[in-house]
Amino acid sequence: MGRSNACKAQQKRDRNAAAANAGGKSQLKVNQQAMTTFCSVCRQPFMSTQNKMQLQQHVDGKHPKNSFDECFPGYQS
Repeated sequence: MGRSNACKAQQKRDRNAAAANAGGKSQLKVNQQAMTTFCSVCRQPFMSTQNKMQLQQHVDGKHPKNSFDECFPGYQS
């Protein structure tokens, strides 16, 4: 006996259901945990991979009256 189209379709549905139950590859939780640097003025979180130049852009754009040390006290590169 050969396979019918209905049998193949059911096998495909089973494979797709197993793949859907395998879980996603979401980075959301990891990205949220990487938010370790905070601006002390506005409490904006930044990823730990941000360098001083990128953080300085935040200070210049959002807090021109504040210094870098006021926004990010204790920052170490």
